[in-house]
Amino acid sequence: MAATNVKVAVVTGGNKGIGLGVVRGICKQFKGDVILTSRDSERGVAAVKALEGEGLSPKFHQLDIDSQQSIATLKEFLEKNYGGLDILVNNAGIAYKGASTAPFTEQAAVTVKTNFTGTLNVTKALLPLIRAHGRIVMVSSRVGRLGIVKPHLQEKFNSPSLTEAALVTLMDQFVQDVAEGKHTEQGWPSSAYGMSKVGMTALTKVVARQAASMDDVLVNACCPGWVATDMAGTNARLTPDQGAETPVFLSSLPAGSPTGELWYLKKVIPWDTHFS
Repeated sequence: MAATNVKVAVVTGGNKGIGLGVVRGICKQFKGDVILTSRDSERGVAAVKALEGEGLSPKFHQLDIDSQQSIATLKEFLEKNYGGLDILVNNAGIAYKGASTAPFTEQAAVTVKTNFTGTLNVTKALLPLIRAHGRIVMVSSRVGRLGIVKPHLQEKFNSPSLTEAALVTLMDQFVQDVAEGKHTEQGWPSSAYGMSKVGMTALTKVVARQAASMDDVLVNACCPGWVATDMAGTNARLTPDQGAETPVFLSSLPAGSPTGELWYLKKVIPWDTHFS
């Protein structure tokens, strides 16, 4: 029997870095169950135990956002045990190191597959479960500012009538143009990570439009800032908990707050704001 009276929050990629900070922050303010998900079950369980040592009570569920079966299993779990979902924080993602020798064709395909397509698949699966007053947060980045693509592509990504299908086509085109060695001439950047985050912020706006008919469901993206994580390196200025502040803030936005926006330091910023 689903415990429909119990609220529930899900954080993807929650076993370390910003994701762990988000789980910690939501646990401290959310009156409901907080589910830490990660691809690696052993690491996820260890992260839950570490938070329990801090007096918090998250739960664990395995989730590989690259696996449709894994996503379906999580959805079934939420339906069976909660009858819905109140907060979804899409944090899971990857980035190749700057010194990586992997071909750019590989970097583009793999990064877009996880950061964009994986996030899209999780959101598509779980959006029907989002209850009234639900919040969806996409952990994006100002590295994925709109200005890294040429003007003709900016118009497409920022179109108020952009559909999910059209967005998928655009992201597939980027990967294909990279594979064919013509991405620069077609107006794409030479940053797979940046491009994946352009897609993620555009997806935020698409999903916000899809959720417009739902009762006080807000969908927003954010840049956590330059955070010291495995992904960003140790020279970054912010701690994971500091990077988690804006995602946690967005998970509990009051009714009537903006939706479909990109946030930084708890404020809406233009999508073309440069990274600094």
